Order: sequence, then structure tokens, then C-alpha cells
Amino acid sequence: MSFLAIDIGNTRLKWALYASPQPGSPMLAHGAQFLENIEKLAEHDWAKLPAPPGSMLGSNVAGDALRHRVEEQLELWDIEPRWVASSAQAGGVINGYEHPGRLGVDRFVALIGARHHVLARMRGQTPRPALVVMVGTAVTVDALDADGRFLGGLILPGHGIMLRALEGGTAGLRVPTGEVREFPTNTSDALTSGGNYAITGAIERMHRHLVKRCGQEPITLMTGGAGWKVSPALDIPHELIDSLIFDGLLALQAHRLAL
Repeated sequence: MSFLAIDIGNTRLKWALYASPQPGSPMLAHGAQFLENIEKLAEHDWAKLPAPPGSMLGSNVAGDALRHRVEEQLELWDIEPRWVASSAQAGGVINGYEHPGRLGVDRFVALIGARHHVLARMRGQTPRPALVVMVGTAVTVDALDADGRFLGGLILPGHGIMLRALEGGTAGLRVPTGEVREFPTNTSDALTSGGNYAITGAIERMHRHLVKRCGQEPITLMTGGAGWKVSPALDIPHELIDSLIFDGLLALQAHRLAL
């Protein structure tokens, strides 16, 4: 029975159809829509699916109004819309946030996806800590210890927000596209490099904190639509995984069905 995973972010809705609700299941179709185009899903993207989904699970950080719009599109099929809420523990992750329900659900689901990856690749060995980085409209850098406990994390502006803030707060400054340089010699490169190094510096700082806390090198996993921009300048071993939130949704759905 196929499974539909939905990730509603701050800018776009991303979706993927899997052959079954199990981690590692083949992806049959996937796509994305900007939030202003949600109403196109039922008539365009989802009308072309190879098979109707038998179940769905979603992550939503864009609010109830957006969720209702998506649920209207889901009326194309006879399935119950289900949405993840952050909790004290789920999917192998123990949520160490002061108020567990206030942890952004996208962060929570990505941590669960990361924990699944760590356990899968360390099968038969002692699990390692994980550093989970999401690079989108905002950037989050979250730490998991070897037991799957979320220790805490950082939130900082994405590159686009940083540049728009500089445009709005600095007289006469306009932000054309530049390159990341070690020693920028023009304003475009200086702005692009500054934003990129601010993000990579935060990631590398949290990496050092996690090594000090856990006494071993973490597995660093990066996801998000702008991850490819940050990855080349990051000076620690890491892996880009586009589907980390989808992997978390698959793990949660499989756990629910196993109960």
C-alpha cells in the first residue's frame, strides 16, 4: 500500500510517494509547489500519480490555514490526513527541549530521520552522535547524542534573510549574486561569502560542542533546499541527504503500524 509523505515548509510544500510506509521503500514519485500554488496539487501534481496513496503523514510549520488548504487537496483520495506533532519521545529520539511540544516539527522529524540513518549504518556497532543541519529559509543545527537524545540546537537566518536584512538596513547597498571567496575583493562576493561563512561557522561550532560533550566525532547530515550552497564551504565531513524529513516520516509511520 503506497504512502504519501508531505513536508510543508516556510516557502514550499514538498511531497513524495513511496511504495510502502517503510524506511528504505522505493520512491515512486515526488514534487514540490510554492505555498501560493497549493491549489494546483489535486488537478496537476497528484492527478498524475501512478497509484493512489493508502495513507499519508505530514510535517507542517506553516500554520493551520495552510494545513486546511492541503487537506482540501487530499480530498482527491479516501485517506485520513495525519500530521506529526512534536512530543517528548518518538521514532527513537528523546526530545530534550525545555518544552518538547515547542520544538519545530520539521526539526523533530529530521532528527528522527537522522537517527534512522545512524542506526542503519552502524548496525552491529555502537551508534554515534549526529549533527543534523537543515538549510532553508532558516537554518537549524541540532545535536543528537549516541543514545538518540536531542541535546539542543541553533536557529539562525538563512542566507536570503541575511542579505535582505542588509539591503533593508544599509543605505545604498544592493545584493547581486556573488561567489564564495576566501578573501573577497568586491561587495557581491563579500556579501555571499559573509552569509555562507556565518552559517558554516555556526555548524562547525556546534560540531565542536558535540565532540566535547560526547567524546567522539558525530555523523553530520545536511538537508534542505539550500544545502548545496553551504556544503562546499563546510570544513567537516558531512553528507547531503535531500530526503531527511521524508525518512523521518517513513520511520514514524512504520513504527505506528508496528504497534
